Amino acid sequence: MKDYVIEKEKPDFEVRTDLALEQRESFPGDGGEISGVSLREWNSEESGVKLTEVKILDERGERAMGKPMGTYLTMEADQMAKKDEDYHEEVSIELAKHIRKLTDSLMKREMREEGGKSGNPEDLKILVVGLGNLYVTPDALGPKVVDNLQVTRHLDGQYGAGFCRERKLPVLSGIVPGVMAQTGMETAEILKGVIHETKPDLLIAIDALAARSIRRLGTTIQLTDTGIHPGSGVGNHRHSLTRDSLGVPVLAIGVPTVVGAAAIVHDTVNTVIQTLSVSEATRGTSDFIQSMSSDEQYSLIRELLEPEFGSLYVTPPNIDETIKQLSYTISEGIHGALFSL
Repeated sequence: MKDYVIEKEKPDFEVRTDLALEQRESFPGDGGEISGVSLREWNSEESGVKLTEVKILDERGERAMGKPMGTYLTMEADQMAKKDEDYHEEVSIELAKHIRKLTDSLMKREMREEGGKSGNPEDLKILVVGLGNLYVTPDALGPKVVDNLQVTRHLDGQYGAGFCRERKLPVLSGIVPGVMAQTGMETAEILKGVIHETKPDLLIAIDALAARSIRRLGTTIQLTDTGIHPGSGVGNHRHSLTRDSLGVPVLAIGVPTVVGAAAIVHDTVNTVIQTLSVSEATRGTSDFIQSMSSDEQYSLIRELLEPEFGSLYVTPPNIDETIKQLSYTISEGIHGALFSL
């Protein structure tokens, strides 16, 4: 395990990614520090999953990272894209541990600031929101997670108030609000009505994210206590789902399922540069391209691609199977965190 702080200037070009880890990686150079941001990395002894915790501590960190203050925990599990039930079970157990930890942290903060309830699952009413479009496969993660959940809120209605508490069950409900093209309403507008009627203590939002690196598609899970900003990673900004906007704490869980075409081309160009630099005959060409900074290369690629193809995003060919597997992994992580054994 290693702990350190980062301090660099933010790069000139916009890296379209929902992952705080990739936003941190976009800063040039190694070592150094970003004022107002702390970083911790370690590997789980039980699952072998790599974990990276980025904490944005103050306004300086917010300005540097372009993200709100809070904790961003990233789980990187390279084998998660494969169909291995035992491995997915290990990941879900690891995920449950960190969902529980963030839930406890959020509810303790709520108690201090608003006099809310404790973080014990049996004391909480929890609303799980599956963001996204069920009919667009890369965006269907949230709805499919909710479909796999064991909801319990209706049991109190059927068998009397206190049924769940007596059995040490969380009062768990779920909703798939759809997208604006389907409903004509912002997700935040729908959730405000649901929250007003059901009065949950905590909202868990599940969403598909955009990544900067193709190797993170389907293999990375990000948890954050800052809420969620639907569509921000692909430049489609919607109303935020946060404590300030909804009135309840929001824990967000996301998995990247798409990557920008410009990012793929940029990575390919770097590979071409390395290949050209090996040969004496082509080294001059590689030197010319290499003389451009990384942000200049990326900006040039976007300028060439986007007028022709628009903001093109790419998803893996096996995304349907990946979404199916991940939806079970995340739902089991939620169950493991919230249901007492």
